[in-house]
Amino acid sequence: MRARTAIVCSVADQGVAALTNILVLVSAARISTTADFARFSAVYLVFTVLLGVSGAHTGQPLVLRRGDGPQVRGACRSAVAFTLLAAAALGAPSAGICLLLPGATPAALAALGAVLPVVLGQDALRYAFATLHRPHLALAGDTLRLLCVLGALAVQPHGVSAARLVTVWGLATLPALLLSAALLHRETAGAPLRIGEPLRRDRLGRRFVVEFGVGNATAQLSVLGLGTVGDPLVVGALRGATTLFGPLNVLYASATGFGPPLLGRLADDRSRIRAAALLAAVLAVTAAAWATALALLPEPAGRRLLGDTWPVAAALLPATGSQYAAMAVGTCGLLALRVLDPRTTLAVQVVFSLTAVALLTGGYLLGGVPGAAWGLCLGSVCKALATWIRVVRTGRRTAAGPLPPGADARPVRPEPAGS
Repeated sequence: MRARTAIVCSVADQGVAALTNILVLVSAARISTTADFARFSAVYLVFTVLLGVSGAHTGQPLVLRRGDGPQVRGACRSAVAFTLLAAAALGAPSAGICLLLPGATPAALAALGAVLPVVLGQDALRYAFATLHRPHLALAGDTLRLLCVLGALAVQPHGVSAARLVTVWGLATLPALLLSAALLHRETAGAPLRIGEPLRRDRLGRRFVVEFGVGNATAQLSVLGLGTVGDPLVVGALRGATTLFGPLNVLYASATGFGPPLLGRLADDRSRIRAAALLAAVLAVTAAAWATALALLPEPAGRRLLGDTWPVAAALLPATGSQYAAMAVGTCGLLALRVLDPRTTLAVQVVFSLTAVALLTGGYLLGGVPGAAWGLCLGSVCKALATWIRVVRTGRRTAAGPLPPGADARPVRPEPAGS
């Protein structure tokens, strides 16, 4: 496939995935009560964390491999098979335990456990197609998923429970999973299958999981914790606001997951830094424009989007829009560091993700839900500044001369066969 066509298909696939994610939450908000949407949001937060862990451990190392030989095709098959088995091993006992617990939230978590292999498997297939340079196949699967999920949610009655919403959302992904699996089998027929390969100790996936844990999951779980020990509606309020920025979430995740191979094609580190800075500017302006458009949205239109959750979500738009503009800058800075020297990103993630959690908690104690939103925004600003300071320093160091022996761990290099 030509590079231009591949880029168009990749962008289109990310757009379809973004549209699916935001419309799922919008549909859930419209047909749910405020309390049920808060429960669904909490469960969706858990899914988001699991999705990020799966992508960091299995997907991101996969897309850093080059070539299309039997080893790469086998790695794609192995990654998808491992994801399906791991999701089943985690989801089945979790569903069984949650079914024994009383309450609507455990019931929704049980539903998530039951559909976990389906939703995580579909995401793993997207990484596999990206590695094989077949983004049009990922686009086909994600388009089918969009149609099936939205069609299934559209026929649900108002006031539907969170558990039923999770079940419908997960099972509606099954046709896309089957289609994508058939397409992957056609592309990788005859390639070796090593299901245990993602568990090898020398893989980048372990490091990427740690980075995700401190960089993304920490803040999300902190929001969930505030809803548990404080006001349960804090989850629905913050999740409702961030739902409106769903496309940007997918774009940021795509930049981290699929950006390194593209930057690796550029001639030198200076060009890579400039490209990352340009992308940061574009995404930040996009976030600001999107936030402005949402702020100008009339209340009736907003209620058609999020139902009863709209008033509390709309009050958080200034803070959330500012946060997403800062996140754009920080995400592209981390992307640049991932290409320049991935060993430098972990320290930034640890220090400033914990800082963001502290600012989130402090903001909530001082100003309730709006204070929590502004705390998250301030944390993103601090992280973005620190990231680009590190980018400049790392760029100067690499421009001054080669790294010492054994220090160059750029992920854009092809991995050894069987690693």
